[in-house]
Amino acid sequence: MDMRFKSELASMPDLRHRLRRLRWFRVTFRSHARLIASTYGLHFEIDDLKLTRAFLDWVDAIDAKKAFARVDRADFVIFAAGLVLRELIRQEPAKATARGLQPATGAEAEMAEIVEFWPEGFLYTNFCVAAIAAVYEQEFNESPAVDKCADDLRTWWSYRENAAEMPSYAVAFLDRFLGAEPNWLLPDDARSRPAMVEALRLPSGANLTNRQ
Repeated sequence: MDMRFKSELASMPDLRHRLRRLRWFRVTFRSHARLIASTYGLHFEIDDLKLTRAFLDWVDAIDAKKAFARVDRADFVIFAAGLVLRELIRQEPAKATARGLQPATGAEAEMAEIVEFWPEGFLYTNFCVAAIAAVYEQEFNESPAVDKCADDLRTWWSYRENAAEMPSYAVAFLDRFLGAEPNWLLPDDARSRPAMVEALRLPSGANLTNRQ
């Protein structure tokens, strides 16, 4: 993953709540698209209508599941980002219109094959990973570890194929990229997430309402 955008996001006060405002969401997504485009020699066209629809559908989904933030806030941050990713893949607001990648070196070279293979998917996923890392830095004073499978083109082949068939698989793949245990059967069901299942076994989770 390309984590340079994380620093820009982390500099925004109260990022978690700002990203739930349409204007901030659109601004940060476009800023991230410009960074990825300039780094890898791409050009993205962004459909504002589709981006807005993805945002609104995400907010609706989060509002229906926000009670789980009280169970395991750190896991809920990842889950919420997974739902963003699901909606971005479903709505497809970005389209790469130039694919001549610039010569890359170092960490950029490692990602170039993945970007060339699926530029839109990389944009969506990297945006979500950077947002998670920035929120973790602000709220938990730590950064989630990115698993080495996130740099494996073979994993991205599977990711693209499965997400095209069922966008909710994006939630599971994001979990995998961050080293969490994916829920392949019900990837976008908060109650079925391994971390939530474990937390709900504890007395602190006993008062959670059954709202999903």
